[in-house]
Amino acid sequence: MSACGSRRSWMLFYLTLLVTLVSQSEGGCQDTGLCCFGQNQSCITEDWRKDRSYGECYCDQACKTTLDCCHDYDLACPAVSCVVSEWSVWSGCLEPCKPTLRTRWRQVIQEARNGGEPCPSLHQTAGCAEYHDQHGPCLQSLVPALITTGGYGNARKKREIFDNNITGYCVEFELTSLTAGCQRSFSPHTGWMRYLKEGHQVCVECQPPALTQGQRYCSGDGENMGQDRRLSLQWQAVGNSQCRGVWRRVRRRDSCSCPTVHSFLFI
Repeated sequence: MSACGSRRSWMLFYLTLLVTLVSQSEGGCQDTGLCCFGQNQSCITEDWRKDRSYGECYCDQACKTTLDCCHDYDLACPAVSCVVSEWSVWSGCLEPCKPTLRTRWRQVIQEARNGGEPCPSLHQTAGCAEYHDQHGPCLQSLVPALITTGGYGNARKKREIFDNNITGYCVEFELTSLTAGCQRSFSPHTGWMRYLKEGHQVCVECQPPALTQGQRYCSGDGENMGQDRRLSLQWQAVGNSQCRGVWRRVRRRDSCSCPTVHSFLFI
């Protein structure tokens, strides 16, 4: 074979090899448009893998675990985390004149894809009490003392107060007993109940919206007990009927000074 023929043969060989390599590199996730949720046996193509070997490879989420992704999986199927809207405003109390719940929602703007962070909870509930119904002020007193976390004060409905001289106050109590249900409160709106412990001293604020109708004290706070104000009183956490107990009134103050986890509101 002549030198010219030998060179022509080698050139033909290299050209064939180049065409083969190019054709092999065109079957990845991007070129095939594959990008599948979960584990999908049909989400398969033939291309270079991440380990630099050539053969069957996958474009599904499971390939990250089974280590058989096509080389361009991360580029073709980037992780997209869930995106949600801001919380709606809190609803009104579900029922007036009794301890009940309020709710708020948020919506999904972008669903999670390709192993991105899943969507968080879209619905929340929290304890609530309203002092009016369609007939006017509630007639019955909300006893025992109903308490909730201090954050409720930012969203509660305000009762019409015609006397501008009415101001709130704080009552300190020592927790003498509580039910086991307080420690089984794991939802977002009841997690604060787990900080309630026997022997701890807590501050409970009486805000004007919670003042007993026609009076200057909050229902169940012991302010109307006359001289004997250090008696043990009952309380209940709003939002979890299984969390309740007894506390001993210590003193009244103009304002609360307890740590945040031990600061609550009469509702």
